[in-house]
Amino acid sequence: MNDRAVSVLSEYDFEVIRTWKGRGAILFETPEGIRILKEYTGFTDKLIMQNTLLTHIRENSDLSVEEILPNKEGTLWTKDQNQGTYIVKTYFPGRECSIRDNEECKRAVELLAQLHTIMRLPEKAGEEVSIPRMENEYEKHNRELKKVRKFLRNKSQKNDFEIYLMKHFDSFMEKAFEVTIKWQECHNPGYYGKIADQGLWCHGDYQYHNLLYEDNDINVINFEKCVCDSQVRDLYLFLRKLLEKNNWSVSAGDSLLEAYERKRPLSKEELRQLYYRLAYPEKFWKIVNFYYNTGKSWIPGRNMEKFDKLLKQEKEKELFLHTLLPD
Repeated sequence: MNDRAVSVLSEYDFEVIRTWKGRGAILFETPEGIRILKEYTGFTDKLIMQNTLLTHIRENSDLSVEEILPNKEGTLWTKDQNQGTYIVKTYFPGRECSIRDNEECKRAVELLAQLHTIMRLPEKAGEEVSIPRMENEYEKHNRELKKVRKFLRNKSQKNDFEIYLMKHFDSFMEKAFEVTIKWQECHNPGYYGKIADQGLWCHGDYQYHNLLYEDNDINVINFEKCVCDSQVRDLYLFLRKLLEKNNWSVSAGDSLLEAYERKRPLSKEELRQLYYRLAYPEKFWKIVNFYYNTGKSWIPGRNMEKFDKLLKQEKEKELFLHTLLPD
C-alpha cells in the first residue's frame, strides 16, 4: 500500500499522529487509539450490510467486534485519486488465537455460538438475499475436479506430484460426488428459506487469524466475508482447520462441539449439514485447485507435503466423522 492510500486519511475527521505499514494495510495512531486503513475490493452494498451487522452486534451484546469508521461525509468508504476504494476500521493489538491451546479454542467456539445467537436480522428478511447453497458450491467444485482430472490424463509427461496425485484422484473425486448426492437426497428443501426468514448471518471467515486475544478479551475482526447462510458454515470452517492441525482428534472435536452447544445447541438439520460439510474432501479440492491455477511446471514442495499429510489423516478423519454420523 502506497502514499496515495495514506492521502485518503485527510478525508477523515481525526488527527493522525503517525502511520506505519502492516500486512496488506496501513496502521495509524490517533488520540482515540490505533486505526487501520485497508483497500476494499467488494461491493459497497455489501459493505453497508456488513456495517449493519457489526452495529447490530455492538448494540445488542458486549462482544468485542471491529467498527467501520465513516469519513467526514458520513460514507463508509473513500476513493483515492486512482478510484481505489479504502475503508478505515478500529484496530485491536492482540495476538491471534493459538490453535495448539485447547482452552483458547473452546473459548473461541463459545464466542462463535454467542455471535450466532446475536447475528440475526429478521428485519432484513423481506429483502432479497442470495444464500449460497451448499450443493451448488460442491457441484461447482466437482466440475473443477473433473476438469483437472481430464487435464492430467491427457498430459503426456507428468512430474512426481502429478503421478502421485493421479494415483489417488479417483477415490477422492468419488467421495466428493457421493457426499454431494447424499446431501441433496437428505436435506430439507425448505431449509434455506428458513435461514432467509430468520435473517441468520455468518462471519464468513471465522478462523484463528481473525480472533485477537487482548488480556482476557477476544476481539473478532475481518467481517468482509459475512453472508446470510446456515451458521454451521462458520462452525465447520473453524472445526476443520483446528482438526486438521490436531490430526482429526475425536476428543478435541468433541470438546469443541460441546463448548459450542453449551451456548447454542445445534438442531438435527444443522448436525446433518455439519457432517456433510466435514465429509466433503475440501482440502483435496483446495490442493488440486491451487495446482491447476498456478504454474503447473513448478510444484512447490509444500504442496506435496500438504497432500501427503491429507492422505495420512484420512483414516483419523473417517473415525471422527463416524462419531457425527447422522441417523
